[in-house]
Amino acid sequence: MNKMLDSLAFIIGTTLMYATPLIYTALGGVISENSGVVNIGLEGMMTIGAFTGATVGYFSGDPWIGFLSAGIAGGVLALFHAIASVTFAADQVVSGIAINFLGPGLALFLSRLFFDGATMTKPIPLTNKIPRPFDGVFPQNSFLDLVFNQYATVYLAFFLVLVIWYTLYKTKLGLRIRAVGEHPKAADTLGVNIYRIRYLAVIMSGVFAGFGGAAMSIAVVSNFRPTLISGQGFIALAAMIFGKWKPQGAMWASLLFGAAQGLIVYLGGTGIQISSQILAMLPYVLTLIILMGFVGRAVAPAADGIPYEKDQR
Repeated sequence: MNKMLDSLAFIIGTTLMYATPLIYTALGGVISENSGVVNIGLEGMMTIGAFTGATVGYFSGDPWIGFLSAGIAGGVLALFHAIASVTFAADQVVSGIAINFLGPGLALFLSRLFFDGATMTKPIPLTNKIPRPFDGVFPQNSFLDLVFNQYATVYLAFFLVLVIWYTLYKTKLGLRIRAVGEHPKAADTLGVNIYRIRYLAVIMSGVFAGFGGAAMSIAVVSNFRPTLISGQGFIALAAMIFGKWKPQGAMWASLLFGAAQGLIVYLGGTGIQISSQILAMLPYVLTLIILMGFVGRAVAPAADGIPYEKDQR
């Protein structure tokens, strides 16, 4: 019985750890797409955030400075997406694809520049990693310790879910974001600056994606490497769709994908003879199944993906 509880606690704890980067990034997608701008560039923004967080965290010795810098880096990359999508009314999918090439390419270029030609950053010392608020509070390796002894970024992610939910549904700014995403022409006639709202939403989506990348490179692991993100941004995008473009829905979907990763880690540590390649496929297969089974039932904001041109009738 105790062994079963320990296994359950390990899976839950690992789920929370791996779901956290997805929650941050999915929240970014929720903000952007509720304003009417499709952002499939989350992968690239997440990658540049992971690199920046690890690099700044290593050189500054302060993980929180690295974390905030990652958000800024993701926001800067998102600014390019906003310029293309909002100002020039470019195809938002094409712009997002370009961001997904630009982010990893820029991260590798800067990594070689700062780390003597290496494609991965130097490890962040354990003393410089994100702290664990409940470290030492519960008996070591107990059920509560395995579940709740998480990095502070985990708890911050759940707090931000509440903040984004409140902002979108209980504030004037949130009402304007959703109005711009549903009926921009009507919002424009009421004096809402469509371009300003969409710029803000897209940039904030990059900030959150940057946070998601930093949660991977500073908390889950201790450095940046080219394969660190490897599709996490697309999984976060799927979590946003599965969550019906709502922050709470994106959170639960991210936890589901995190649970798949937690199960992989658990099975990998047991004596069960399952190919590691098959285990590695599980999150991506789950993503495809969910998108095939549920994407048709989820309704996006009415103006999502449609560029707004003020003088167009």
